[in-house]
Amino acid sequence: MTLSQQIIWGSFYLGICFLIEIMLLTWCVLVIRKLVEKWEVRSTILATAGPISVALLFIVLTHTVQVWIWAIVWVMGDVLPDWNSALYFSLVTFTTLGYGDIVLGEGLRIFGAFASVTGLLAFGLSTAFLVALMTRVFEERFLN
Repeated sequence: MTLSQQIIWGSFYLGICFLIEIMLLTWCVLVIRKLVEKWEVRSTILATAGPISVALLFIVLTHTVQVWIWAIVWVMGDVLPDWNSALYFSLVTFTTLGYGDIVLGEGLRIFGAFASVTGLLAFGLSTAFLVALMTRVFEERFLN
């Protein structure tokens, strides 16, 4: 893959992952809004811990979907030989851990770096989302 192809395709898959994250986090907000109405009448603990728990489940789901997208790219592109290697490489790259036991050839290094940029941005967005949610939950529960 040429450098420009790596940048174009890397940006494309990063964009898909980012759209998925935005859609799932938006869906998370809608789910939490519906559930909070039910939880508020039951207990303060449930009304506080419930939204945070739901958000964490959505965040884990969101990141899992993104890791799978990159694994599909590696397998379908005949970059890695099997699903086990592809999922492992995707997860290690997405988390920016990068053990180095599986490496891409020169023609895919920039493209592969987009998988780690995807993870870096996803973790940043998820962290910001969780902090904003927790701030709002704690303000509504304990400061009013």
